[in-house]
Amino acid sequence: MINFRYHVVSLTAVFLALAVGLVLGSTVLNGPTLDALESRVNTLGRDNSQLREQYSLLEEEVEREQDFAAEAAPMLLEGRLTGHRAALLVLPGGEEYAAGVADTLTMAGAELTGQVLLTEKFTHPQHRLTDLLDLAHRALPPSVDPDALPANSDGVESSAALLAAVIFDRNDGQPVDPPANGDPGEGDPPADGTVPVADRRTVLSAYAAAEFLEHDEAISQPADVVVVVAGLPDAEGDADERNQAMLTTIAQFAQFGPVVVAASGAAGEGNVAVEVRADPALAETISTVDNAATPQGHIAAGLAVSGRLAGTVGHYGTGDGAERLLPEAQAP
Repeated sequence: MINFRYHVVSLTAVFLALAVGLVLGSTVLNGPTLDALESRVNTLGRDNSQLREQYSLLEEEVEREQDFAAEAAPMLLEGRLTGHRAALLVLPGGEEYAAGVADTLTMAGAELTGQVLLTEKFTHPQHRLTDLLDLAHRALPPSVDPDALPANSDGVESSAALLAAVIFDRNDGQPVDPPANGDPGEGDPPADGTVPVADRRTVLSAYAAAEFLEHDEAISQPADVVVVVAGLPDAEGDADERNQAMLTTIAQFAQFGPVVVAASGAAGEGNVAVEVRADPALAETISTVDNAATPQGHIAAGLAVSGRLAGTVGHYGTGDGAERLLPEAQAP
């Protein structure tokens, strides 16, 4: 039977063990072990300081390289796009990068015809087979050849083809020469193969009213080239379907005229530029830049547009499939 004396002895043994442990522990720590620990801590502290210093130096170096690229951009881009008209097609997530790309195109001398921003509703899977397909056929103007739209049940493909037709001003997917006296006005009959300004605005307004896109009200001229601006890849549960909708849209625009993809974010899997490069058919007709959020990427995008208008297709940046950082030097 456990009595009071047992409890006293047990408690005494516990406290005695604690006291012995403290004495032995302090004795050991005061010897070589403590010295070794202190040395290790000091070494880690020095290593940490060196890493912080290296990180700061790398940050400063990146900033200097970006400043250099920004200052060199006017010299590298001046006059490259003079006489050409460019439109921006901004994919969902690319809004914050559009201004930088637009400034670069303007710096190179291009005339911006406007900006079309596709909303997340456009790439949502539930609208692909019904809403977008119905709208493409309802909004089809008389000036666009019905055969320009794909004969299938893919609403993204049909809608992208219709948008490309009115933005590029090519109603059958074939390039046409501009009118000798300039672009047709609001009330002027269009030349063969062109889309009147009123029809262009009607189509864009129909998609805007259905909340599939947002666009500039001033889009009155056709584009010679379309620059697709993309941001970070979609990470939602339906990301694969949304990313496929973006690739389908890009592919349709490439059927109607020169296209350059300027993508931002991680230059790996999911980056739209990298995905285009992975498709052999698209890689042969669409130029790509995978680091368009940086000044270096802005320069690459401007030069890539110039090259694409001259018939050259290339892939630039730092991601998978990139051939070079910048296109090869060409005369303006």
